[in-house]
Amino acid sequence: MAKENQFVEQIADINADFPQWYTDVVLKTKLVDYGPVKGTMVIRPYAYSIWESIQSEMNVRFKKRGVENAYFPLLIPMSYFTKEAEHVEGFAPEVAVVTVAGGEELAEPLAIRPTSETIIGTMCSKWVQSYRDLPLKVNQWCNVMRWEKTTRPFLRTSEFLWQEGHTVHASAAEAEEETQAMLEIYKDFAENCLAIPVLTGRKTEKERFAGAVATYTMEAMMKDGKSLQAGTSHYLGQNFASAFDIKFLGDDSTHQTAYTTSWGVSTRLIGAIIMTHGDERGLVLPPVVAPVQCVIVPIAARKPGVIEACEALKEELEGAGIKVTCDKSDNSPGWKFNEWEMKGVPVRIELGPRDIENGKMICARRDTLEKTEVERASAVESVKALLKDIQKNMLETARKRRDERIVYADDMQGILAGVEAGNFVKAGWCGCRECEDKIKEDTGATARVFAEGESAETCAVCGKKAQHVIIFARAY
Repeated sequence: MAKENQFVEQIADINADFPQWYTDVVLKTKLVDYGPVKGTMVIRPYAYSIWESIQSEMNVRFKKRGVENAYFPLLIPMSYFTKEAEHVEGFAPEVAVVTVAGGEELAEPLAIRPTSETIIGTMCSKWVQSYRDLPLKVNQWCNVMRWEKTTRPFLRTSEFLWQEGHTVHASAAEAEEETQAMLEIYKDFAENCLAIPVLTGRKTEKERFAGAVATYTMEAMMKDGKSLQAGTSHYLGQNFASAFDIKFLGDDSTHQTAYTTSWGVSTRLIGAIIMTHGDERGLVLPPVVAPVQCVIVPIAARKPGVIEACEALKEELEGAGIKVTCDKSDNSPGWKFNEWEMKGVPVRIELGPRDIENGKMICARRDTLEKTEVERASAVESVKALLKDIQKNMLETARKRRDERIVYADDMQGILAGVEAGNFVKAGWCGCRECEDKIKEDTGATARVFAEGESAETCAVCGKKAQHVIIFARAY
């Protein structure tokens, strides 16, 4: 029995030490390993499979929107960054620069891309000549580098994977509409594929992306009550188009400056999955993106016919499009149960001699740990229904937990008490930068997103008339 519990005992208590629990989970489930350069990570196959599912689901949504995938260079001339002053100022502390190549000093330093607005803006200025070339919508799946001082796998690393979409439009209205549409696509994906409920809306001026006119975000609550910025969509106005000379001949035969957008999500989403759904046993993965949706564990595997029955079941489930594996290792069933629970596999099937004789099988669901006996003859229908219900239940559970932890505050003491208790806090704000800074300084909470459509009488900091309601939270 001690051996069978050993796998779980290696994970820190999620309630006593959430940061250590997170680190233990990402390492013990073989999602990542640490890279040789400080702040980098090696994404192992189990995690990369999740990323592939994210890519697949996202690509379907992007292409329906008319977005085409492309690829742009990793190295960007530093002179490109100086063309948009606010952009270069915002990213300067994080940019890694190449100055020597082939044993020789470079004539111009090259930035390792922290983001690609500059290089893509340069290319768009060549590709866009007429209103007939618009709208232009491209996306790239790539790596970026931002020289972070404090890192944690998936959440903040010096190098990470992401997608960055960039669009060019003839009018401000079209670009703004595209910005909002992409935010809605992100929300749909987060909730219906990752089972993560998100709050969406505009960021404050302080939290705005460097060089953007407006930044929109989706914020997710992690189990420790902190917020994770899970994706952003930026309306860039004409800032980058002016800097990179993206102009077109309009249908009225006049030359006009275009309007642009950019938007992205990253491997940070894997961290969001872990911290939204994980529990004391380890990962809990939503079926849509789980590398393995169902694991079959043979019981009394050495008895005649058991392995053969398990293999036949595996083949049947695979034929129905279910991602399934059969654990034929020589570990005990108890060990296997613990291991696959820690890996977060949505459904576990137990199949032994008695089950085979009775035409039954035992299904255990990871989200609730409930076990049910189902007919072997209806294996495909039962597992598919179970996966669908698990996906739905995970979203509903996470949404209920989040909604119960959104509180209101009228003053600074209320904001502090709220975030100390692991909540999102709605509070009135006068719109003054000094008050926003004061909240961060005194409580550690930052303005995550505007609570659109809501109102408050006074600012929680200065007591003056509130112009907005903001959701404040401590964040990763």
